Amino acid sequence: MIKVSIIGAGTMGTGIAQIAATKGHQVCLYDTFDGAVENSKSKLNKILNRLVEKERISKDEKENILSRINFTQDIKDVKQSGLIIEAIIEDLEIKKKIFKELEKLVDKECIIASNTSSLSIASIGGACQRAERVLGIHFFNPAPLMPLVEIIPAVQTSKETLKNAKLIIDSWGKTTVLTKDTPGFIVNRVARPFYGEAIRIYEEGIADFATIDWAIKELGGFKMGPFELMDYIGNDINYTVTETVFKAFYYDTRYKPSFTQKRMMEAGYLGRKSERGYYDYSIDMPKPIKNRELGKRILWRILSMLINEAADALFLNIATKEDIDLAMTKGVNYPKGLLLWADEIGINNVLNVLKDLQEEYGEDRYRPSPLLRRMVKENKSFY
Repeated sequence: MIKVSIIGAGTMGTGIAQIAATKGHQVCLYDTFDGAVENSKSKLNKILNRLVEKERISKDEKENILSRINFTQDIKDVKQSGLIIEAIIEDLEIKKKIFKELEKLVDKECIIASNTSSLSIASIGGACQRAERVLGIHFFNPAPLMPLVEIIPAVQTSKETLKNAKLIIDSWGKTTVLTKDTPGFIVNRVARPFYGEAIRIYEEGIADFATIDWAIKELGGFKMGPFELMDYIGNDINYTVTETVFKAFYYDTRYKPSFTQKRMMEAGYLGRKSERGYYDYSIDMPKPIKNRELGKRILWRILSMLINEAADALFLNIATKEDIDLAMTKGVNYPKGLLLWADEIGINNVLNVLKDLQEEYGEDRYRPSPLLRRMVKENKSFY
């Protein structure tokens, strides 16, 4: 069994290390920030203790998992690795620098992957002498619990690297989807309207945070509303991903960030981690206005934008229709795959909502995907 090294001992890196060690791999978890390694070890110990209490693992299993992980501040400890997964800050130049360094320490057969959620894998690989063994392996937080992993080959990635990486992640019991190396990949690209259009509806004074969240959950069947979810993720993280995708798509207005969220971030209203975001968690939660007609308007607008984004991802061959739907149900817990949902409610109905929005606002933000227009014209369905 290969040795697995993780670069970055934050929440994501610790989670990936836990998975690999649980599956029997010798793991090297590396970080240089003061206290990061110690903090990671302490957090993992608490997580494993809870699993013991819940009788998910035995005490012996817990000790075995911890014994397989080498928590280190010495990057040379990654030697003899068969797979390295980088999970550090979303900064392209820093990632390129660490990849250059890693490449010198491991054999040519070692796969070097990035857990980036939106940055170019081709650019990261371009910093390496052997870019054919570089790809993206994107986990979702919390990594041990979320089933989805996006596998992202760059233009330089060899077929053998892709095959071997997928085999490893599949062997960890994860659900893998294959996606092109485009901004946001599948999930962070397709999900942008869930947040952006919800904020836009609020900015227009159509409904408040609680009412929008209620409509999405009660009428749409989503587990969390957009404002609850942004508060859970963190407005700093969510805004940064939106801004990254917006810039990477050459400032396409469909992905335009919101001043509302930017001001939240600037004010330090990051969400649950700061006790204040769209909601103030020190007081009782506000009550929604449970008007079903209003709720349906909110749901249809957001859902139509999501379906449009999923259709456009299929139109541009970012992934297969099966992988797009799988990614959204397993990666962000959507109640249904968006393309399957479109078939159920009628692609023509979705197209009409988008046409009405585009006519009303005159914004390219609402332009329907050519694939939706084509499918309505030819009377086709996704499945």
